[in-house]
Amino acid sequence: MQAATAIFARRLGHASVRLVDGAARPGAKILVSGGSRCNVTNAIVTARDYWGGRRTIVKRVLARLPVAQTIRFFDEIGVPLKEEPTAKLFPRSDRSRDVLDALLATARALEVTLSPSTRVHEVRREGRGFHLETSRGPLASRAVVLATGGLSLPKTGSDGGGLQMARALGHTVVPTTPALAPLLLDRVNASISGVAQDVELALRVDERQTERIRGPMLWTHFGVSGPAALDMSRHWLRARLEGRRGVVTVSLRPGDVFESVDREWSAATAQRPRVTLQKAMVETLPASVASALLGQLGVQGDTRLADLTRDSRRALSHALTALPLPIVDSRGYGYAEATAGGVALDEIDPASMESRRCAGLFLVGEMLDVDGRLGGFNFQWAWASGRTAAEGLARTLASHP
Repeated sequence: MQAATAIFARRLGHASVRLVDGAARPGAKILVSGGSRCNVTNAIVTARDYWGGRRTIVKRVLARLPVAQTIRFFDEIGVPLKEEPTAKLFPRSDRSRDVLDALLATARALEVTLSPSTRVHEVRREGRGFHLETSRGPLASRAVVLATGGLSLPKTGSDGGGLQMARALGHTVVPTTPALAPLLLDRVNASISGVAQDVELALRVDERQTERIRGPMLWTHFGVSGPAALDMSRHWLRARLEGRRGVVTVSLRPGDVFESVDREWSAATAQRPRVTLQKAMVETLPASVASALLGQLGVQGDTRLADLTRDSRRALSHALTALPLPIVDSRGYGYAEATAGGVALDEIDPASMESRRCAGLFLVGEMLDVDGRLGGFNFQWAWASGRTAAEGLARTLASHP
């Protein structure tokens, strides 16, 4: 993401751009994203795909680089994209390394100065510019773009250092939590580990439903993962951060409600009374999930529908449409694909990404209080905010050379 911002800045005429990164090779997060394929963006991106700061601000920033322009940008640097049935866009090569290599090669071709293995310890305002203390000595700059990421996947270099710098320069940092993180359950059924199915998750916070998310979910040896669980994680974690009680339930019959499922069982009992419960359930559920659910309810799978009591039938209908997930935590920043929280959006000018607290400072990407759902949305926010910052940087430096 830093490289994309640097490219945009050079293309807009900024005379000198230096990319400073603590890693030996910038862009490590790109390499591990999307199962090492890099989900560059999504075919349809709106402000409704994001959480955190005000959507009006998110909408303005996204408008600076629509998806069509993102696709064109990557095509120009030699990374044509392909759209998959899920609307996710990946490089045609299915190689995240191709994305990173193209960004770095383009940056070099535009004479961006790359300073890898250079840890920035401090950024402070000095005169009309900034003084940077780094592991390789001091640097001076007329303007600074902070593109350090949040706290997710710290092994890639996102360790929160940029948030500390922003705070030291006068910014408010909204408390952070992991986002797009697998969830830990306090009870795990080993028999269904590795099973994926389409579900609908619902979150109730203090007895009020706040979120519903439908999509694939994967049962694992530690709890749940997959798109639906990852998207839900930030909401459950934010509720906990705020000291509120969040309860997540899973519907194994997405789109159905208790009443319709209960009527279905009643009708099936009348029409096929001798069919066993296990056989009836595997018509809509994976066999292992059906067995595990019946075991949790204490109902034998060889029970005939005609012998199913009214109370057992109703308990089964409730479990199929609103089974509580005993979440105890997420797997943390080490497994999270994004960070929720960050620098408060209302402290940034959305027309330029320039700080309202410190002139000449620009902030982009994941370090801001914006996090998108799974599917390329966080990368699109990164590209769009980087483009907006480059435009703002060009205007600022032109008006105050």
